Amino acid sequence: MDNPFNDRLRPAPSHDSQPYWDGLKEHRLLLQTCADCGTVRHYPRPVCDQCYSMRVEWIEASGHATIHSWTISHHAFHPCFKKDLPLTLVTADLAEGVRLCAPLKDASPGSLRIGAPLRVGFETVDDDLTLPLLILADTP
Repeated sequence: MDNPFNDRLRPAPSHDSQPYWDGLKEHRLLLQTCADCGTVRHYPRPVCDQCYSMRVEWIEASGHATIHSWTISHHAFHPCFKKDLPLTLVTADLAEGVRLCAPLKDASPGSLRIGAPLRVGFETVDDDLTLPLLILADTP
């Protein structure tokens, strides 16, 4: 019998975040913007924290980012991540002015530095789930 903890943890999309998850399935990083003041926000949420509008539009991110910070996890916070250890998680400053936290793909810790250019990539887990990941911009 399969161990249920070996399965990937899955997000529970809400009404506000569903377009984000749908965009990822199309290998597009969509960001919420306020339809009134134009403020870009990430993570998706119902209210603009600048003008309190509940009107929303979505834009496609350029995919360009830089490293804001990172951490390397050597301990899986859930058993399904054991196979991914060590796991480098990066907080990236997106060109659109918001931050994205995602795993960094195929980079050695020695190659990381604050401000290093990144690009957004995508990991298709299955037909129903695609996750964002980050790649050093000079990596093929």
